[in-house]
Amino acid sequence: MDTTDLRSELGHSSFVTAGGTFAAYALIIIGMTLLLFGVPYLIFLLF
Repeated sequence: MDTTDLRSELGHSSFVTAGGTFAAYALIIIGMTLLLFGVPYLIFLLF
């Protein structure tokens, strides 16, 4: 299996969908972490 075969296999829609799902969940988890821990930390720093 050479690079071209590997690239065409990883370009399959199922791999693209899995990558998009992983990226979306990662963004949601990062956003929730910032909201749940970052915002209270900043509020406590101000007071």
